[in-house]
Parts: sequence; C-alpha cells; structure tokens
Amino acid sequence: MMFDKRSSGVLLHITSLPSKYGIGDLGPEAYNFADKLVAAGQRFWQILPLNPTDLGYGNSPYSSHSAFAGNPLLISPELLVQDGLLEKKDLKTDSNFAPDKVNYNAVVQHRLKIWQQVWLNYKNSCPPTIKQEFKNFKNQNQNWLPEFALFVALKEHFEKVGWVSWPDELKHRQPEALEEYTEKLKDTIEKEKLLQFLFYRQWQALKDYCNQRKLYFIGDMPFYVSHDSADVWANQLYFKLDKKGMPTAVSGVPPDYFSETGQLWGTPVFNWSELQKNHFDWWLRRVSHNLRLFDLLRLDHFRAFSAYWEVPAGDKTAINGTWQPTPGAKFLKLVQDTHPEMPIIAEDLGEIDDPVRELQKQFSLPGMLVLLFAFGEDLPHSIYAPHNHYQRAIVYTGTHDNSTVRGWYEKDASAGDKKRLEQYSNYKLTKENAHEAMAILALGSVAKLAVLPVQDIIGLGSKATMNKPSTASGNWEWRLLKNQFTAANVKWLKQKTEIYGRGQ
Repeated sequence: MMFDKRSSGVLLHITSLPSKYGIGDLGPEAYNFADKLVAAGQRFWQILPLNPTDLGYGNSPYSSHSAFAGNPLLISPELLVQDGLLEKKDLKTDSNFAPDKVNYNAVVQHRLKIWQQVWLNYKNSCPPTIKQEFKNFKNQNQNWLPEFALFVALKEHFEKVGWVSWPDELKHRQPEALEEYTEKLKDTIEKEKLLQFLFYRQWQALKDYCNQRKLYFIGDMPFYVSHDSADVWANQLYFKLDKKGMPTAVSGVPPDYFSETGQLWGTPVFNWSELQKNHFDWWLRRVSHNLRLFDLLRLDHFRAFSAYWEVPAGDKTAINGTWQPTPGAKFLKLVQDTHPEMPIIAEDLGEIDDPVRELQKQFSLPGMLVLLFAFGEDLPHSIYAPHNHYQRAIVYTGTHDNSTVRGWYEKDASAGDKKRLEQYSNYKLTKENAHEAMAILALGSVAKLAVLPVQDIIGLGSKATMNKPSTASGNWEWRLLKNQFTAANVKWLKQKTEIYGRGQ
C-alpha cells in the first residue's frame, strides 16, 4: 500500500489534538482532524505509540507498563456520553485545563473520577449491546488482557510499588497466589478490562472512519519495554534478570558525537536465546497486535534487530556497554511468513552500520530521511539531502524528537546551515517561511512517502517541540489549538501535495 504510488501524510500524536478535557483524545476533534487531512489530499496520519503512559516515566509513550494495552487517557469522555456510559453532568470539572499543553497530573486526577463513574454506570445501567461487545473483546484478547489487568490491579493494591517488591509468591507468579489475588481484586481487574475495551472500541471506530476515506494510520512500536511492566513480570525468562527480578543488563546507545557518555535508557534487555527457543512468540504476538491497530508500523530503534548496546546493570553511564548480536533476521523472517506484505518502516536514524543496512535490504524495509539533518557542511554527500534520496523511503522535515523547522532556523541552525538551505531551496529565507521551503523540499523528494509534522505545516516555533531527548521533564505536552490548523493551511497543503504528484 505504501509504495504503490507517491503519497504524503501528517505527523500528529493523539495527545496533541485539541479537546475540552486537558489532553487530545479519540473524540470529535480526532474526526475533525481526519477530515482536514482528507481535504488536504493526505493519505497517511502518523502517530506515536498508543500504550499507557506513566507520570513516573515523564509521560513518555515510549516508556510504558504494557506493550499491548492502550492508553486510557485517550478515551473520549464525550463519546462515552453518546454510548450512555456517562451523563453530561459527569463531564464537569474543576480543572481549568490549558489549551496549549497537557498537564498530566490534572488530567489523571480528572480521568480517575470519570472512570469510576463509568464503572458504576456500566454495572448499573449498561446497554446490553455494549455488554456483549465487552464480552467479545475479553475473549479475543486472552493472550494479554488478563495479565495486564491483574498487573494494574496489583500495582494499585500494593500502593504503586514495582513488582519486584511484591510478596515473593506474586513476584515469582506462583499459580495459587495468582488465583487468590485474581479473585480478591476481581472488581478492579474487571474495571481495567473495561477501560481497555473502551479505548480499543473508540480507536477501531476512528480507524474505520479514516480507512473508509482512504486515510491510513502509521503507528509506532518501541523496541524495549519498561522493567516495571506487565510484560516483564509475566515473561521474566525473556529478559536478562537475576533471581530477585532485577536487570543484570540494561539498554542504551554508545558514546557518539552528540554524547561523550552515550545514552543510558535503563530498560531490561531481551534474553534472545530464550525467545528463540519459543520461536519469538511474545515478539510475534506484539508485532501482530500492532499490525491490527495500524496500517503501517514503524519499528523504533530498528538497529537493535541487528545488534544492541548492552550496559552492565548499575552503571551510571552507557560507556562500558558492548554490542551484542540479535537474531533479528530469524525473527523478521517469521514476521514475513505471517505478514507477507511486510507493512513495516525501519527507524534507521543515528549511527547505522552495514549489517543493519543488509537486514533492511533483506526484507525490503523502507528507512527514514530527515531534512533537518541535511544542511550541514556535508550537504553534497549527505544521505538526508534530497538529491541523494531514494524511492523506497519516507522523508520527513523533522520527527517528534527534533525541534520544529522554525525552531531549528531561529535557534539551532548555524549561519552556514541557513545559507546552504537558502541556496538549495532557492528561497529568500526568513523565520516566517523556512518551514515552507523545507516542506516543499520534502514533498518534491523522489521518496515515495513524505510526512510533515503539523507544526511544520503551520510554521510553529520551538515551543511546539514534542520531545527533547535526554531531558526529563516538559516533554509530550504540546497541543494543537482548536482551529490552529486552518482552512488556508489545508488549501496550501493540498495544492503542494498535488503539484508534487502525491495526491490521494
């Protein structure tokens, strides 16, 4: 689907949509945004991972306590009113939510009240059709939902402490203890399952709406999972852990030009030999789950399917890590057997070596080209410069981990960078039009798919940056204001999309 013709799309995460309730959700504004993308001739809507976020992990969608669950914060309260699970009066809030950024603390407090009301209404007056749908959902998701709901219920029961601090019989998953607590916490467990059902019900409705209009979703799947997650607790043999459940080795990336000590991510690394013994069953379930959610799937940190950087647990930096091989080719072959069309994008940014490129080539996986990286002194030879692009690729002005184009132009670009961009684009550049010049370069690229962050269509500055890597706070908060993506923006995007042969 992706490479049958030239096309384009827009990057905007669900949390960044406008809404009355403090965070973007799967409600009316998601449909409104989809309509604008269709009107602008776009074929793809790219989002970030939909997994649950956690205040303790900086609300990052890449640090989740489940690789399978959806984020209940994205459930639309307004749609719950339409379903008869809430009344309008239940939506009233004391919180004065800011329209331009997410206050996660306030949003979580608001949602906890709403979810409790939904649970009471479900038990007392739920329409029979929804009850039947819920029953079907539970039956269809037996391979992850019971474990996840029990994990969340136990976390609540033990006052949020990590699973390694639970009683030994639960930490080590003794069947009698699991049965005992499943019965003891059955009300909370059922409520968590209901929230997952509501999330996935709303997501499927939005996806169906978009697909019917020939608009398709590009989703994102992190490589690692958090140590304190349902996945690690339920699959301890698949991670490098000691007898107490603590990691013996953790993830990161080595020192490079940008960081003398590398990046220490700290998530447990996979025990690939154990995974291979069971034909990568957990990984295959995970990929298949995500390919049901999305039309195309971006594999984050793709280079780790070739080799990953393993750091001894307890180290304060990533300096002492070592490269460890991954049986990625064997795993991807099994993915290919199940999904012959391989609707997968490889996130291949950063330091990429020949074995990673060979793996990409072996499975014909398209990579990513980011224009913000193109205009340094190596411009003539840069793989990111448009004249060096290749067709089987996705070109971006920037990603969620970069500044916006305007922010880059105003704060990060050197005088030489600006001059090279001006000469290359043949634009008389200003901070007000740099984003247009870059967007046009992306749309004009030979790469079959071009994706523009909505910030770079509108021309927003650095305050609209979604994430600044290696910073612990203030990320994942930016939101699009209502009507900020204007009819004029839609018209401009449609015109440029069609000129460069990318129309729907």
